[in-house]
Amino acid sequence: MRICAAVQSRPFDIAAVIQEAVGLHRQGRLREAEKLYSRVLKAAPQHFDALHLLGLCKAQHGQMGEAYRLISAALKINPDAPDAWKNLAVLLHKLKRDGEALTALDRALALAPDDPDALLNRGNALVSLNRPQEALAAFDAVLARNPRHGDALISRGVARAALGRPAEALADFDAALAAAPGHAGALYNRGNALLDLGRYAEALAVFDGALAVVPHNVAALNNSGRASQALNRHQEAIESFDKAITLQKDYADAHSNCALSLLTLGNFARGFAEYEWRWRRTGMGNARRNYRGALWLGEFPPAHKTVLLHAEQGLGDTIQFARYVPILARAGAKVVLEVQPVLKDLFATLAGGAAILAQGEPLPAYDLHCPLGSLPLALKTEAATIPADIPYVKADEMRIANWRPALDGLSGKRVALVWAGNPAQANDQNRSLDLKLLEPLLAVDGVSFVRLQRDLRAGDREWLAAHPQIRQLGELADMADTAAVLALTDLLISVDTSPAHLAGAMGRPVWVMLTFAPDWRWTPARDLASHAPTVGGDSTPWYPHARLFRQSALEDWPGVVAAVRDALVRFVAET
Repeated sequence: MRICAAVQSRPFDIAAVIQEAVGLHRQGRLREAEKLYSRVLKAAPQHFDALHLLGLCKAQHGQMGEAYRLISAALKINPDAPDAWKNLAVLLHKLKRDGEALTALDRALALAPDDPDALLNRGNALVSLNRPQEALAAFDAVLARNPRHGDALISRGVARAALGRPAEALADFDAALAAAPGHAGALYNRGNALLDLGRYAEALAVFDGALAVVPHNVAALNNSGRASQALNRHQEAIESFDKAITLQKDYADAHSNCALSLLTLGNFARGFAEYEWRWRRTGMGNARRNYRGALWLGEFPPAHKTVLLHAEQGLGDTIQFARYVPILARAGAKVVLEVQPVLKDLFATLAGGAAILAQGEPLPAYDLHCPLGSLPLALKTEAATIPADIPYVKADEMRIANWRPALDGLSGKRVALVWAGNPAQANDQNRSLDLKLLEPLLAVDGVSFVRLQRDLRAGDREWLAAHPQIRQLGELADMADTAAVLALTDLLISVDTSPAHLAGAMGRPVWVMLTFAPDWRWTPARDLASHAPTVGGDSTPWYPHARLFRQSALEDWPGVVAAVRDALVRFVAET
C-alpha cells in the first residue's frame, strides 16, 4: 500500500482575489468579477470592497434592488467612504428616490467637499426634485474648477431651462458642444432650448442631428414633432410621433401630441382616440379626478342613465364641448354637468335640462361619467358631423338689462376687445399679443371699443390710461356677465381664448386672431371636409359665425392686426 503525503491547500488570498476581480470588472467581464466578489464574501461576509464592488456589478446588470442592498451593507461597515455614498446616490436616483439620493450626496460631500462628481450628481438630484435654482450652485462649483466640464454645462443648461431661461440654457449647450461636437445629450437639449425660444426651424435641424447620433431617442422624436407642429407641418409631425410610438408603445406625450396634429388635419377617428392619452402625458400628475362609477366613452347608448359630464381643461374647452349636452339629452340620458364656478350661471340657459354644478359642489348620484373633452370620441364625431346647433348658450335677460346702461351711450359700432389669454396656459406666449399692437384699430372711425380683457399684463394699465378709446365698463363677475356684454356689442375681436368660444357658442359676430400654428379646433371647414393637409382658411365648423385671421408667418401679429383693421373699416361702412 502506497502512502501519500497530505496535500496542503494554499491559503485564500482575499487581496489577490479582489485585485483579480477588479481587473475583470474593468474589462467588462461582469459575471466573472461577480463570482470572485461572491467568493470573497463567503470567506469574509463583512468585506467592504467586495460588498461595494459586487453592488456596482449588480447595478450594471440592472439589478438595482440587489445593488442597493449590497452597497447599503458596505456603508454600514464603513460609513466614511465617499465613493460608496456617491454610488448609492446614483442607484437611488435610478430608483427615483432623489430625496434619499440628495442625503447620500451630502454625506459624500461632507467627506470630500470638492469632489466634482458628487457636486454634479447633487445638482442633478436637485433638478429631479424640481429645485433647479439650488442646483445651479452645485453646477457652478464644478464649472469654476473646470469651465469645459461637458456634463456640468449640460446639467446647468437643463436647470436654466427649467427656470424659464432658455437663452442662457442655449449658451451652456453650445459650450458643451464646442467641447464635444456631436454629443447627443447636448444636441437634444439644445433643440429643446431652441423650441422654447420659438426658433422652430433651427430646433428641427438640431433634433435631426441628435437623432443621427441616437436614432432611437424617443424624446427627440417627440420634440422634433412638436417643432414641426409649430411650423404647421403636421404630416411631418405625425411621422415623428409615430416613430416614437413604434419604439415606445406607451409613450403618452407622443400619443397626445400626435392627436393634436391628427385633429388639425381632420383625422377625427384616430385623433380623438389618441386624445385619450392626454391624461398620462408629462405634467398631468393627478389631474384626472377619481370619479365613482363607470367611465363612459360611447361603448353603449346612455338612454335611461344619469351621466356626469365634467370639465377638465380651460374655460374655452368647457364652452366648446358643452354643445354635446343636448345631444345626450335627446339620446335619453339625464345629464349632470360639472363646470368651473365662473361658468355655472352661463350654462343655466343650456338646452337639455342638465343639472349644472360648480366644481367643488356635492355631486348627486349618477351611473356614468365622461370628461367633456372625451365627448367627441364617445359620440363618434366626424368632420362632417360636428354638432353646430348655434346658439347653444344665451345671455340672461336680467344680466343684459344690468349691463345695458353701460353700453347705451356708446356711439357707432360697439366692438369688444380681448388681446391675451390665461398666462398660465402652456402656449400663452404664442396665442396672446402685446396690447400696443392693437393701436392701428383705434384709428378706425365710427367704433366704440369695449375692454373684455380681464387680466392685465405688465404695462397694460398705463397704456390703457393713455388710450381712453378702449372703455372699461366695470368688473365682470363671471362668464354670464361676459355673455351679456357680448349680446350688447356688435362684434368681438379676440385672440384664442374663452370669450372667443363664448361668442362662437352664442352665434355672435366674432373675429379670432390666431397664431401661425393655432389650436386644432380652428381648422377650417373646407379642409376638414376634404381632409386636405392644410390649415389655412378663415372659418371653422365648430363656430360657423366666427371669422378667423391667421398669422401668415411666425409671430406676425402686426400682419394680423392690419388685416383686422381693414376688415373693420369695411364692417363699419357696410352695416
